[in-house]
Amino acid sequence: MEVVVALAIGVIGGSGVYLLLRPRTFEVIMGLALISYAVNLFIFSMGSLALGDEPIVKPGVAADLAHYTDPIPQALVLTAIVIGFAMTALFLVVLLASRGLTGSDHVDGAEPDR
Repeated sequence: MEVVVALAIGVIGGSGVYLLLRPRTFEVIMGLALISYAVNLFIFSMGSLALGDEPIVKPGVAADLAHYTDPIPQALVLTAIVIGFAMTALFLVVLLASRGLTGSDHVDGAEPDR
């Protein structure tokens, strides 16, 4: 399970970096979104990857990560998802304004001469 999650985080993060280095603003925004998803998965996996365990401590059971799932990374990821959604919406508005002003969606503001 850990290997699959680690590979997924690596592929999503690598795809995000690739898109972040592209010359179009929409691809840059999608790259930022993918990187934020990879970071969210990484934070979520830090809370331990236990299937079927309860997120709270039960009486009579030792309070360690072997018996329950840590709820703090889950709360952090939920907050990060909301903030990431708002950030992506703001970037899309800035993208549309930039395209309207310059007439291009190139990150430098103009198409390179070929």
